[in-house]
Amino acid sequence: MEHEIEHRPSYALLTVELGQSEEIQAEAGAMVSHTDGITIETGAQGGIVDSLKRKAFGGESFFMNTFSAERPGHVTLAPPLPGDVVDKDLEDERLLVQSGSFLAADPGIDIDTKFGGGRTFFGGEGLFLLELSGTGRTFLSSYGAIERVDLDPGETYTVDTGHIVAFEGSTTFDVSKVGGLKSTLFSGEGLVCEFQGEGRVWLQTRSTDAFLSWLIPNLPSNGGGDQDSGFSVDF
Repeated sequence: MEHEIEHRPSYALLTVELGQSEEIQAEAGAMVSHTDGITIETGAQGGIVDSLKRKAFGGESFFMNTFSAERPGHVTLAPPLPGDVVDKDLEDERLLVQSGSFLAADPGIDIDTKFGGGRTFFGGEGLFLLELSGTGRTFLSSYGAIERVDLDPGETYTVDTGHIVAFEGSTTFDVSKVGGLKSTLFSGEGLVCEFQGEGRVWLQTRSTDAFLSWLIPNLPSNGGGDQDSGFSVDF
């Protein structure tokens, strides 16, 4: 299986070349296009219970699409938000992924929802993360560009929780406030995650929470009347 990632980092498009009988599983709604001879099977990956967990707690779709090649061809995939795509090969290891950042993976990769207690309370992203495990290639997506940080053994690195894409299972982490009470309330940073190596962490340069905090107050009011919302639409 070969792949190419184009139009990075703002509008990434993933093209996966499939040989005959090769397969790839992808998040529902991620497909952009495919060549003739590619079949699609939609199912609940891991069974009904695991799919319900991913939907309710991991922020992912209930169903997963599996693309199979009856003859050589390709599938193109893209994330829902303007952003980046990176690949990561797993070799009998774990990868923890934030809600919404899983894009696709080899069929041999197991996708589960991992509960990590209070440490995984990532702002609005809840107490659960997706856990990818096994051996094979995975593809992660983001809002904004993706930056990889390699941590040496014992090295500590602090990340705003809204900018986390994924991290290796070899890292340890704790969620904490930014400085004292004043910084927590007024710095605009909220909670941060302190990672400790050895391992890799992937960050996104934009935060959906920060974007929504800007967007929602600027949306037009539903009250109607002569109130000037700052938006106008002409037909």
